[in-house]
Amino acid sequence: MKLMFASDIHGSLPATELVLAHFERSAAKWLILLGDVLNHGPRNALPVGYNPGAVAERFNSIADKIIAVRGNCDSEVDQMLLHFPISAPWQQILMAEQRLFITHGHLYNPDKLPPLAENDVLVFGHTHLPLAEKQDSIYLFNPGSVSIPKGGFEASYGMLNDGVLSVHALNNDGVIAQVEITP
Repeated sequence: MKLMFASDIHGSLPATELVLAHFERSAAKWLILLGDVLNHGPRNALPVGYNPGAVAERFNSIADKIIAVRGNCDSEVDQMLLHFPISAPWQQILMAEQRLFITHGHLYNPDKLPPLAENDVLVFGHTHLPLAEKQDSIYLFNPGSVSIPKGGFEASYGMLNDGVLSVHALNNDGVIAQVEITP
């Protein structure tokens, strides 16, 4: 199963358009949104092309292909604009030999892990920092931010394809980080 991940969009319409173009080209089954979809949050500057209403409309056009979790900047008012649920603090995707525990990262993260079995994957956003690595007996995966990257990284998104988790630069598709997951 091929999956695409995007996090911390923060209402940026140009970032949304790039995410949707990559999603269409990728032939991924699902687009996983890791929270902070529409609102920029009081600690962030307005991202380029801030237009939460238009971002909602664009994502609503593929609502049947989205799995999403709530970020710390998402609210019930945001949910009123979206045709797919974003209120769950976490979701799980079960694969043949492991699960993906999907969350934004403000509640569960590498410093505060949910209960995970060996070789499970914690997929999170929130930090705006890309990460793909195995730590002890679990995998940690953060696709970074598509609109407000931090730590000197480029805007980025993530992919799961043929057992490889990879973070790609949004503007040139270069690989920033990757790890192969094994059962």
